[in-house]
Amino acid sequence: MPLKSSQEAFAAALLNPEAPVPEGVVNPEGAPAPKRFAVYRNNVTVSLIEALATAFPVIEKSVGEEFFKAMAAEFVRAHPPSSPLLMFYGDAFPGFLEQFEPVRHLTYLSDLAKLEQLRRRAYHARDAEPLGADFLAAVPPKALGTLRVTFHPAVHILTSSHPVLSIWEWNNAGAPDGASLPQTGEDVLISRPELDVEQRRLPPGGAAFLQTLATAAPLGEAAAAGAAFEGFDLTANITGLLESRIVTDFTVDGAA
Repeated sequence: MPLKSSQEAFAAALLNPEAPVPEGVVNPEGAPAPKRFAVYRNNVTVSLIEALATAFPVIEKSVGEEFFKAMAAEFVRAHPPSSPLLMFYGDAFPGFLEQFEPVRHLTYLSDLAKLEQLRRRAYHARDAEPLGADFLAAVPPKALGTLRVTFHPAVHILTSSHPVLSIWEWNNAGAPDGASLPQTGEDVLISRPELDVEQRRLPPGGAAFLQTLATAAPLGEAAAAGAAFEGFDLTANITGLLESRIVTDFTVDGAA
């Protein structure tokens, strides 16, 4: 068997417990070694499941450890890793949860996984030095509408029809006494201006405001995008932009 075909057969058999032992898998005496391969196959699957549990701890807590292992095993068989870096394994997990029949009634679960995935991307993003909150003082008031900003590489914005950040917080810190989950969706800014990943619950129109800024559009255009949402407050959103320390550079009328 050609080397490439042999490698593909070996990789396919690793994640399929029903597949036969690949040709050429033998013990030191040259005899077939199904038991050794079974041990290796199990170790690979367990390692990938553990990588998913590390990446999505709140999902594991939400559905329970045993159910998570069984669900993750299904994911592993359907989505083998494409990179040797397991810290990035699981990009397709949120989409998988949308289609996985046993949890399709938990409609918030996919967005919760997206939040955890974006937290991981933010953690591993390239470092950059954020500007201080006073950078806006250098912009002439008449030119404020032409302000364009560059965001930190760790910035991500998640929009959800579920109270996804509240669910995440309650799973990590516990629900406040007498509190109940919000009945509306939550939009979230995920960033890492320094060492730790940070999350902010965005006000009305805040996601559209930041998403527009992220395209290098001017502040005036971003304000108009946010204003399409009821309750949008430009001053509050600019204050949040400054406090979050996600801007690493800016221009006004094309000048740095």
